[in-house]
Amino acid sequence: QVQLVDSGGGLVQPGGSLRLSCAASGFTLDYYAIGWFRQAPGKEREGVSCISRSDGSTYYADSVKGRFTISRDNAKNTVYLQMNSLKPEDTAVYYCAATRSVRDLAAAVMASRDYYGMDFWGKGTLVTVSS
Repeated sequence: QVQLVDSGGGLVQPGGSLRLSCAASGFTLDYYAIGWFRQAPGKEREGVSCISRSDGSTYYADSVKGRFTISRDNAKNTVYLQMNSLKPEDTAVYYCAATRSVRDLAAAVMASRDYYGMDFWGKGTLVTVSS
């Protein structure tokens, strides 16, 4: 069964850190660009970060640049999103998703837009930043 499992969310205080994981089963992540999206209550889903399948190029929305880091471990078939210096406005359900090409995905991420061209989606993991 082909699926992405995103995990690692939780409750954290402002200024804290979390690491989200996106694990693939039934297919190899090596052949896919991976994106992280988030949807806050009452808001549209937006792209946060993505990583290419080829050279590992990374892209970020301005709102998370310098605080979030995306990485991939192909041996573990997993992509990570390290989130530091978290703010209350980072509170959202975070989703990972996979697509063959990073070009349009990267454009959406850097514009903080949603992208409908993903092939697979995780079910989401909730991140709550609150004191």
